[in-house]
Amino acid sequence: MKVVLQRVSEAKVTVENEVVGAIGKGLMLLVGVGQEDTEQDLIWMADKLAGLRIFEDDGGKMNLSIEDVGGDVLSVSQFTLYGDCRKGRRPNFMGAARPELAETLYDKFNGLLRARGLRVETGRFGAMMDVSLVNDGPVTLILESR
Repeated sequence: MKVVLQRVSEAKVTVENEVVGAIGKGLMLLVGVGQEDTEQDLIWMADKLAGLRIFEDDGGKMNLSIEDVGGDVLSVSQFTLYGDCRKGRRPNFMGAARPELAETLYDKFNGLLRARGLRVETGRFGAMMDVSLVNDGPVTLILESR
């Protein structure tokens, strides 16, 4: 599992001119599910994201987690994170999970975040989406479960 995380002051995802998910302060996640990912990968990633201390405390140090600050999550499925560009000029997406598996695991992942008490908004799986955000910091991290 791969996640590109951005700390945001706001973010939204639009499908066919309709806002389908929007948050204020929190985390914008681009979530890629790989062929070999299991529920253990989901659990590890949800725990890592919920506890990652990337929000500033009163002293200006990154010392607080999304749980500590009561922030929201916007989670967007992103199979292109598994694009392999090492050969040729067109990415190879063979490392990405098939859509039916990816959607199931993506939904479970979001459920794990919600079970931790986080408010999670999402895009629409498999749709062409427009994502906009205001990156706070900027803070951008890439996380991989393997």
